[in-house]
Amino acid sequence: MEAAAADLEARQLRILRRVADLELAAQQHRLGALSISAAPSGGEAETGATEARLSSILTARGVLDFTFRRVPADYYDRPLEERRDLLRADSVNQLCKSIVMVNTQAAADVVDCSNPKNSKYYVVVVQYMARLNADSIKNFIYSLNEKQIPKKRFNMRLAPEEESLKLTGFVHNAVTCIGMETDIPVIIDEAITKLDKDFFWLGGGEVDLKLGVRTSQFLNAFKPFVVKCS
Repeated sequence: MEAAAADLEARQLRILRRVADLELAAQQHRLGALSISAAPSGGEAETGATEARLSSILTARGVLDFTFRRVPADYYDRPLEERRDLLRADSVNQLCKSIVMVNTQAAADVVDCSNPKNSKYYVVVVQYMARLNADSIKNFIYSLNEKQIPKKRFNMRLAPEEESLKLTGFVHNAVTCIGMETDIPVIIDEAITKLDKDFFWLGGGEVDLKLGVRTSQFLNAFKPFVVKCS
């Protein structure tokens, strides 16, 4: 009888240990599932160096309402409506680009960007759906200099891609007016500042990285020239 009782007790202990092991395994499984669900959705990558650097610049300037989004490799092959949806923008009107322009008729002593009123280069932020009017920019800069410089000294043209890269540090389709290698004066099209939503999208420093920012905060932080140029 004693032997049978001891055997029964041993079997009960083994069963209890097995139950405890199963409960522990179930708990670990639940914790693992919780950690997976807490991970970023959509397979988004961790913040990269470019995003971190631009975020730091924006925050330091007092811009707090901004966001970055990664886009597919064929982003620029898609119509504006699809790009809008990928960025979760409110309208295609919010989709903008930064263009480096050069004054090809600047005086011989105008070789850099040290004078914002008469710079060799300007970065122009304009909507994708808009048609840039280079003459409007030329007339603005002419007036900015109180017409003291002959108008023939202003002829704004798209800068060659290699110049744009050298000046900004950003490749084609990645150019942004924030965090450039050179402190190039910025012109933003007036139409962007008059959008119904106080928000617009532009390049984020990498071809597949886009930056959305609160327009009013951008204007206060970077003080661009606001010009009707489309």
